[in-house]
Amino acid sequence: MTVTGTVYLIGAGPGDPGLITVRGRRCLAEADVVLYDRLIGDELLDGTRPEAELIYVGKSAQGHRLSQDEINALLVEKARAGLKVARLKGGDPFVFGRGGEEAQVLRAAGVPFDVVPGITSPTAVPAYAGIPVTHRDVASQFAVVTGHRRQGGTGADEGLGLDWHALARMDTLIVLMGVGNLPVISRELLAVGRAPDTPAALIRWGTTPRQEVVTGTLMTIAEQAQEAGLRPPAVLVVGRVAALREELRWFDTRPLFGLRVLITRPRDKAAQMAARLRDLGADPFIFPTIAIRPPESWAALDEAVVGLSTYDWVIFTSSNGVRFFWDRLMRAGGDARSFAGARLAAIGPVTAQELGARGLRPELVPKQYVAEAILEEIGDVAGKRILVPRADIAGPLLIEGLHAAGAHVDEVTAYRTLPADPAKSEDVRSMLSDGEIDVLTFTSSSTVRNFVRTLEPLPQLSGVAVVGCIGPVTAQTARELGLPVHVTAAEHTVDGLINALVEHCSTRWREDGRNDDHLTPSLSSFGRSST
Repeated sequence: MTVTGTVYLIGAGPGDPGLITVRGRRCLAEADVVLYDRLIGDELLDGTRPEAELIYVGKSAQGHRLSQDEINALLVEKARAGLKVARLKGGDPFVFGRGGEEAQVLRAAGVPFDVVPGITSPTAVPAYAGIPVTHRDVASQFAVVTGHRRQGGTGADEGLGLDWHALARMDTLIVLMGVGNLPVISRELLAVGRAPDTPAALIRWGTTPRQEVVTGTLMTIAEQAQEAGLRPPAVLVVGRVAALREELRWFDTRPLFGLRVLITRPRDKAAQMAARLRDLGADPFIFPTIAIRPPESWAALDEAVVGLSTYDWVIFTSSNGVRFFWDRLMRAGGDARSFAGARLAAIGPVTAQELGARGLRPELVPKQYVAEAILEEIGDVAGKRILVPRADIAGPLLIEGLHAAGAHVDEVTAYRTLPADPAKSEDVRSMLSDGEIDVLTFTSSSTVRNFVRTLEPLPQLSGVAVVGCIGPVTAQTARELGLPVHVTAAEHTVDGLINALVEHCSTRWREDGRNDDHLTPSLSSFGRSST
């Protein structure tokens, strides 16, 4: 009996990676093969299995990487090989997505398939622009059409094959893929009696930090779009609801909207920072410059674990140190009770939270999250035995200070900090050279050093408007390596750094004279063009 896999026709949503459904994300995570379209973001693909085969089958107005027939054949071929196949499509697979055609091919070939609907762009994109497609006072019906000319047709001669009289009667008309034929669309609607002053809006890259919106009227929108250089992908909204944008806009008024922020943290820690930045409107780009790895030998750390009861203090300088130490403690049969004879110190609230998650409460968390503060606040340690499990490349200040205070210190390597795989280095180099990165963030001195080392020779950073560092030590390392520093977090945490970036950027916008109700930045003022 032939083993046949299943094809999942998955709607990825209109662009914001958070808009894929729970079931869609689960099916994607289980897939052996993923065929994905042009508008699918890297973050969704990062959720696939490491061994999954990723095949780009994107189409655009300029050309097709694979024809639809070739895509259909590939779906059948992979499924007949017994694989789970995810066909990842923008929006909803059954709304102008050719999902119905692909389902028909699969059924004819005897291949099982599931349909996982997605949030569709005709409603989601206007919503992110502050435009409801219906409203009890102004719109009780809407229509969705494609403005792409039919194969074999001239578009202008055929009126795109649409019933313009019927469409003109709709309270709200939503046109997908219509940028190239915008003059035709406007002319046809005006010809059948739609009022020239009907509000209209064109939304490009909707639901993403790259979103751009042009508003006008049915008479003016085509010319305005041309003047703005607006190109596909974009959604056109015609109707009185478009005038509600100025009152209801919410997404593009976020404090970091449109700024592309480079994150240099290790990949396992970058996701949370990226999510916070995205919530503030930024476009995060993860470029891990360091990787956290176990020590070359566990001997010293295991010896410290066994002798834990002999220490007066255990000082943790990072959450990584807590995690690695705890793992070795558990392997040795210990638990929170093993710390009964020792007092605990943690540099920073995140490290303290890692201890708290394991039932441990540090006695000392200094007000400033730096080694100097530990030395100032720990009190008399003369003759005390102190254990400091930390990174292999940690600076000497804390250890030297404790020795100077008369303590007996055992410093052990709990983990190593290594340069990450530079797979994205050429992409980042190109983005920096082209002025496509607005903000650089560094959360440790090692991220700075490895950023510079990975990209040597470092390209010009003329397009980077802001370099933000988590604290003064990191900022000093950046300056020593020739990087400008615009923002240093007062609270030396990731949240503190993000808050400092928000304050810095908001201050710049206020100084530029922008109204607080319309904080959408001009990206050109941050070194990147908005077109």
